[in-house]
Amino acid sequence: MSPSDLVLGRVSEGVREPHPGRTTIDREPDYLHDEHTLRSWLGSTDHKRIGILYLLSITFFFIIGACAAGLIRLSLVVPNGQIFSNDTYNKLFTIHGVVMVWFFLIPSIPATFGNFIMPIMIGAKDVAFPRLNRTSWYIFMTGAFFTLFTVVVGGVDTGWTFYAPFSTTFSNTWVVPALIGVIVVGFSSILTGLNFIVTIHTMRAPGMTWFRMPIFVWTMYATSLIFLLATPVITIALILLVMERAFHIGVFDPALGGDPVLFEHLFWFYSHPAVYIMVLPGMGVISEIVPAFAQKKLFGYRFVAYASIGLASLTFFVWGHHMFVNGESETSAVVFSVLSFAVAVPSAVKVYNWTATIYKGSLKLDTPMLYAMGYIGLFVVGGLTGLFLATLAVDEHVHDTYFVVAHFHYIMVGGTALAFLGGLHYWWPKFTGRMYPEALGRLSAFFIFIGFNTTFFPQFLLGYLGMPRRYHNYPPEFQLLNILSSAGSVVLALGYLFPMFYLTWSLRYGKRAPANPWNAKGLEWTTSSPPPKHNFETPPTVDFEPYDYIAREDRV
Repeated sequence: MSPSDLVLGRVSEGVREPHPGRTTIDREPDYLHDEHTLRSWLGSTDHKRIGILYLLSITFFFIIGACAAGLIRLSLVVPNGQIFSNDTYNKLFTIHGVVMVWFFLIPSIPATFGNFIMPIMIGAKDVAFPRLNRTSWYIFMTGAFFTLFTVVVGGVDTGWTFYAPFSTTFSNTWVVPALIGVIVVGFSSILTGLNFIVTIHTMRAPGMTWFRMPIFVWTMYATSLIFLLATPVITIALILLVMERAFHIGVFDPALGGDPVLFEHLFWFYSHPAVYIMVLPGMGVISEIVPAFAQKKLFGYRFVAYASIGLASLTFFVWGHHMFVNGESETSAVVFSVLSFAVAVPSAVKVYNWTATIYKGSLKLDTPMLYAMGYIGLFVVGGLTGLFLATLAVDEHVHDTYFVVAHFHYIMVGGTALAFLGGLHYWWPKFTGRMYPEALGRLSAFFIFIGFNTTFFPQFLLGYLGMPRRYHNYPPEFQLLNILSSAGSVVLALGYLFPMFYLTWSLRYGKRAPANPWNAKGLEWTTSSPPPKHNFETPPTVDFEPYDYIAREDRV
């Protein structure tokens, strides 16, 4: 029995865990060893198990979306569209967009890390409504069923934006089941957001004041507000779309007296805030990783917290910048342009504060930190090119070109995916009680960073030169940059494959993780790895400030 077992009281009354060839130890049941049956997992109300169920689900959808992306890049290697037909290409980029946006990027960090780690971070034993939390996962999987049905029966060709009147009148593909899948998954987001808000308000441990909460919790709170306030709008818009297609009620179709621009307003009123549903949680993850691997207090903690709420608020007022070329009035366009520039302020606050935290820190370039630094670099490129798109004259030139594709991949995929992988490596020991091979982790981070930039940076050039997005026939002069982009996607795919293999390997063969392998601060690192069923052996009391790392000049 180890000294830590004695300290944590993991003796005598717990379950006996067999270790072939090793000394048998007694311990309290952690959430992994409480029960082993499939029924115990599918019927669990434990927020940690539900977080793991989300992790498995979104990984499956990530694989589907990534395979579609690989086929898109394969098609674009040649300029004349000989590999796939027009219809097949349209279905590929639609499924890629639908799956990646609605079933990976949006739920990835909130549903997995938010569910698993957020309640532990605030000292709670679970979320406020555990059964509702389980129901949210089942709703998510119901929406996923409709989307998978769409893929199996032939696909949909409208693009992930489902613009009317193409989706309501002209498309002959499986639009309705795809829309139902997205509508249903929206309810899962709303319930998750409601659960998180109530949890943060009512279940914080004694002493866990608002300004002692980790930044990740602040970002979960801000994201949940967007879930609650914006998701109903897209839900109503998509229900109207289904009714228009099924019953020709004339909301969006001009032939029936409707207005297709109205759908764009409703769609982007949700979908621009949805960008920050993806980005804000990633910022929260980075705000945990950077202080831990710099061993330094987060610079400007309160500014970073305020910036999270500021971003969540401002993002409701910028949807019009998606419609600069759609007949918007000059006054509206100028207002939306100025507001879009204003979003850069809280974003810059976060980047400057991370940079200041790294400055003169005791840096450890382990895998989570490599992902964090890659995230910061990609987010800066994505953010600055967003200013190009917020500029009226430049947007006229690059609108609906590959410049836009590159920009949103830097923000939404580079930002979210790297933050997700950084968080996955950071909290993997806490999730599983196992360490992963550090060398392979660093190698995967290197491959992903190189592969990502090789894939998407040439697309800025393609867009600037005039290649429109969603076309698979293009002039031969664009072929070299498309080949470079496709080659980069191969490197990127290898980078994604590495963690799937070595993290799975580590579940059985990885070294056992201590409670705090990174010498990090926060309540989640005071409990065992993996955590007990109710998170803590004894309810915690918080009497310390967030990120209370010892200042370098104060160290002995």
